[in-house]
This record gives sequence, C-alpha cells and structure tokens, in this order.
Amino acid sequence: MTVRYVDLFAGCGGISLGLHKAGLQGLFAVEKNPDAFSTLKYNLIDTHKHFKWAPWLPAKNWNIDTLLKNKESELKSLQGTVDLVVGGPPCQGFSLVGERRATDKRNRLIHSYLKFVELVKPRVIMFENVYGFTVKFSNAKRNGKRAYSEIVISKLHELGYTDARGEIIDMSEFGVPQRRKRFIVIATREGLADKIFQNLFDGRTEFLKSNGLPAKATTYHALSDLESKHGVDACPDTNGFMSGVSSKAKTNLQKYLRIPGKETYMPDSHRFVNHTEDAEKVFSYLLEEAPRNKRIMGEARAEYGIKKRNVTVLDPGQPSLTITTIPDDFVHYSEPRVMTVRECARLQTFPDWFEFKGPYTTGGPRRVKQTPRYTQVGNAVPPLFAEQVGLAIKKALKNE
Repeated sequence: MTVRYVDLFAGCGGISLGLHKAGLQGLFAVEKNPDAFSTLKYNLIDTHKHFKWAPWLPAKNWNIDTLLKNKESELKSLQGTVDLVVGGPPCQGFSLVGERRATDKRNRLIHSYLKFVELVKPRVIMFENVYGFTVKFSNAKRNGKRAYSEIVISKLHELGYTDARGEIIDMSEFGVPQRRKRFIVIATREGLADKIFQNLFDGRTEFLKSNGLPAKATTYHALSDLESKHGVDACPDTNGFMSGVSSKAKTNLQKYLRIPGKETYMPDSHRFVNHTEDAEKVFSYLLEEAPRNKRIMGEARAEYGIKKRNVTVLDPGQPSLTITTIPDDFVHYSEPRVMTVRECARLQTFPDWFEFKGPYTTGGPRRVKQTPRYTQVGNAVPPLFAEQVGLAIKKALKNE
C-alpha cells in the first residue's frame, strides 16, 4: 500500500527524506523559510522527484498561516486522501537552552498545526518537538501550569485522535550518532498509536542489523573519513575557504551515508572555518585538557580561555551531544577546529548526496530572514530516525 503524507514545518527536509527512504509518498511540504525550502526542493522535488505535489499549491516556501487562510477549501478537499501529517513547530520557544517565554510568538504555531489537522483529518499524526515542550511554563498565564505537550494531546483527543500519546525518545538508541532527546507524539483515528510505538521500538534492532549499522553509533563512526588530514582543496562554493576531501570509508555508518561508488571525494558543505591563530591555540588546549562530551560553561570557561556561552569537545568513542544551530558550539574530537556543516549533517544522518543551499552562516539584520546551512542541519529531524518511524507507521496501517 502507498502511505501518503504532508510535512509541516518541514525545514530542509529531514523527516521527508526519512519517509522517502521508508517508501512513503509525499504530497507536499510546508516551510516558510526560503533557504530551508530551497534545500528541500533541490533534493526531494527537483532531484529525487519524491513528492507528487498538489497541483493547486505552488511549489515554493509557504507560511502555514497564509496557507490556512488562502487555501482552506483545498485543504478540506484532502480529507480521506492523506494518511499521515508529520512535523513540529519551531522549537526555540520551548527549548530549555536559553530563555523560554510563554509569550514567544513561535509557540502559537502549535495552534496552526492543529488547525491544519482539523481541516485535513489525516489517519495518523506524528508530532516532534524538543524535550522542553513537556516542561510547564512558570509564566504561562493563559495556560496556567500546563505544558504545551498536554495542550496538544488534549486538543488531539478533542479532534478524534483519542489514542494520542507522547514519548521522550533518545535518538542515539535508533542508530543516530547523537544523544538527541525529542518528544514524539503519535495519534491515530483507528487506535493504532500503541502499535506504531511498539513497531518502532521492536523494529530498531533488525533495521540497524539489516543495514549493517551499529546499535550505538559514535562520532568516530560518522566522521573519521572527513578529517582534514585526509586532504583539502579550494572550497567550490566560497572563495577564500578550504574544503575537506574524504578518505575511503572507515566504518559501516560511513558506507551507509557516503555517495555510492566513490572512494574519495569532496562532500558538499564540508567547508572548514578560517580560525585565527589564537582560536586554534584555545582549541588545541581544549583537546589536551578538557573533558569530552561535557559542556564547558559558566565559570569553567575561564580555565580554558573561552569567551562564548559554552563549548563541548566531542568524544570519538561516544555519540555527540545534541547538535545545535551554532557552528562553534562543538570542537572536533581530534583537530583544533569547529565542525563543518557536512560533519554536523553526518551526525544528523543526512547522506552525502543531500546538498544544502543558502549561506553557511549569517548575522546582524540578515539573521531574521535567512536560515543558514548550520541552522538547517541543527533544526532537522535525523532522517535515519524518521525512516524508522515511517516503517513503523506503514507496517501498522498495512496490518490494519
């Protein structure tokens, strides 16, 4: 059977890529940022032809509220044709990193998500957000002491998804080389939520084994063929920068993520940052003296000469901490430098053929309008996890 889905708040396409690999059929994706949508479009619309795009919807970046306002009748006409709606509103308003505000306008996008569900009435919903989504806001006057997770599940119950339930999932337990904890909600109209979660958890061992992947992937598993010692050359898309050339694959995870049939090549977006001599000295000292996989923050920063809010030195023998949207949050496990976009993408399990569009970084007034490559990667759902979710949903619907 063909499972048809719509991806909301799609970003650069992490969930859609995973569902594509699981054999599901995309109908369209909704993403307001032009940089992120250009990445999704290039890879999954133009190159891999994954979506059977709805003819009434231009294939461009859309604000979900504009879509709900201008295309309400078309969305209602989808009832009975959409098996699955996936996605989750931007997480910054819920994140435990930084300031959490109940008044953050991004928090209101959960109601846009729920309005879309109400209009389309899919059979299944998969909702993803950060762990902080489950934590009560101390200053949420309108919602009292309720967490946003409770509000979403309660509303889904009202809409007929009476089996809606959520789980905190650590994606490192699904082959992702990153300790990325996310709140996952599954809800169905047919009482299949428990079965889908069961399929997801029961199926991971066989899935990883059948793909030759380790049960606990590490940063070394993901990145060792991308170290700068294997070679560098002029960056193909930015003057004045160097990009890395890969070695041959060293691990099964690398074989899974690399471009098939190529022994060595320059992966997309593997551009090294031009560090100052002083910065390299700080990074070298961190590699020699700092604990691994532990955020150095607060007063501890002075010991290492760090001025930014926090830094984590990666441990080659462990999954990384959660990849963020900021380039210099992590120091490479063996080289005195920060991570490249491609290395972050590897830790998110994007394959090397998946190319990222838009600027590498941004700042100042551009920050409001642009979503650079580091941000696109850091905000994404790991495709390897999304693929397993897709397979679990497809199996439950097929048996039903």
